[in-house]
Amino acid sequence: MADRRELESKISSDVRALSAVSEEIGRAFSAQHELRHNDFRALLLIMVADVEGTPLTTGELGARLGLSSAAMTYLVERMIESGHIRREKDERDRRKVILRYADHGMAVAREFFGPLGMRTTSALAQVPDSDLAAAHRVFVALIDSMRAHHEELRPGIT
Repeated sequence: MADRRELESKISSDVRALSAVSEEIGRAFSAQHELRHNDFRALLLIMVADVEGTPLTTGELGARLGLSSAAMTYLVERMIESGHIRREKDERDRRKVILRYADHGMAVAREFFGPLGMRTTSALAQVPDSDLAAAHRVFVALIDSMRAHHEELRPGIT
């Protein structure tokens, strides 16, 4: 059991390190493209939600960012003007308007993050598929756990 606790501790440490370096890369992207902290957070949340098949409305994004309706309107309008995002009618519910990456936003992201993708592919090239599948299961479990914890914290977040 001690070995398991040690492994879980190492994984927790790895997640913190991954989160920290990811935030630093996000700051570099933001600085290079003159984005504010919440702009980058918004882009990241939009992309994650889109990949997961649950695209966000402005209101949903505002709730996740903890911003007022007025602040969200300003953020979204600024991000649309800069070409990073666009509004789109939701195919499942035509009354809803969702946020998606605009072509310019995708091009900028690909240019910046492309080299990281190549480094990641190279770093994982010798890792067997079975190990990658196991790592994916671990990440899914960690993300689910963190999201559940965040939901419990949410009522106390102002």
